[in-house]
Amino acid sequence: VNRFSEIMSRGECVIAVSESIREYLQESFPRTDMTRVRVIHRGVDAHLFPPGYRPAPQWTVDWYAGFPELKDKYVLTLPGRLTRLKGHEAFIRLLAGLAKDDAGVHGLIVGDADSSGKTYADRLRMEVAQRNLPVSFAGHRDDMREIYASSDLVLSLSSHPESFGRTVLEALSMGVPVLGYDHGGVGEVLASAFPEGRVVVGDEKALLAKVVRFRDNPLRPVTPVPFTLDAMLSKTLALYAELANASPTNN
Repeated sequence: VNRFSEIMSRGECVIAVSESIREYLQESFPRTDMTRVRVIHRGVDAHLFPPGYRPAPQWTVDWYAGFPELKDKYVLTLPGRLTRLKGHEAFIRLLAGLAKDDAGVHGLIVGDADSSGKTYADRLRMEVAQRNLPVSFAGHRDDMREIYASSDLVLSLSSHPESFGRTVLEALSMGVPVLGYDHGGVGEVLASAFPEGRVVVGDEKALLAKVVRFRDNPLRPVTPVPFTLDAMLSKTLALYAELANASPTNN
């Protein structure tokens, strides 16, 4: 937080993409006029991530040719860049715990590391290999819609609160269940769209227990989800119109 960042809170109106960001602005920039801050949640394009979507047959053939270890498994997917903040270590511990009693589960990490995170990524891969854990690394992918649809459960385990939680919303929009730590934007999305998926931050025992429960008794989110791209655009345009029609001020 610095003076340059504070300038962003001085507009005629400031759009916060979640209540979490609104609270962050209030705490970090106490001089901000909070009456000027409007919360307009980001939204998912339901046409790109439609409920009940199934991948094309050829994609499925190619997918299992590349990752045969996933076929006929209960797949837990963790999307996100390979950084310490995204919870990959917790994910690996989760799979280690699950694999003790259930040979039918497999973890999938989707995402790559930037240049500064290569050492961390290599260490994760080495740990998985040395412990012979059921975890695969898919790297960067442009077919997340298909991957969500092929997953049984998507996870969000970031140790720090995120501004919104786009991947969580994308999966939920398709009717794929999500478990995530209940903080930041992810907690907001889950509270509104799939409250059953909330897990106390850092409670790995509760996380494991909830995965087992979902495996035994699958739950699906209700679609459509509350936060859509159309709603976001409509609210944003309405705000622009309101500002354009407002009388000039001396501020």
